[in-house]
Amino acid sequence: MDNGLPKLDRIDLRILVHLQKNARVTNVELADAVGLSASPCLVRVKRLEKTGYITGYGADIQLRKLGETTSIFTEVTLADHRMQDFSRFENAIRGVDEILECHLVSGGYDYMLKFLTRGIQHYQEIIESLLTRNIGIEKYFSYVVIKSVFVKRHYPLEKFFEE
Repeated sequence: MDNGLPKLDRIDLRILVHLQKNARVTNVELADAVGLSASPCLVRVKRLEKTGYITGYGADIQLRKLGETTSIFTEVTLADHRMQDFSRFENAIRGVDEILECHLVSGGYDYMLKFLTRGIQHYQEIIESLLTRNIGIEKYFSYVVIKSVFVKRHYPLEKFFEE
């Protein structure tokens, strides 16, 4: 796959695997884990950041400690399917903070959205405001998450790049 980015080797991939699981690891610990000395490891990490393989670092927040939240997946079907209809919808929802994910999908509907709200009433207020904005929503179906059995916060990179 030639995407104009430098090709990653096994060590680069191991760096990515370790950093996504623990971004607070020290450079010395990371270097030891991937089999490098500290200086070359830091050079590789900086290169991965500069070339956009690593786009940021963040904290995993335990939402339950902050109060009640509700996760909701929503299937959205647009009324029309021209390029400008998709663009109008995507641009309109991009600014909705409670929408964590938006996926254009194949199948019986157009988009799958993931919401995180204070509750059902809050979600309904957001949906109603989207419907009044005339952004092309024909219909939507909501799926309230009762229990999240698990949520993985890292990608299975080792499985995608096995030889």
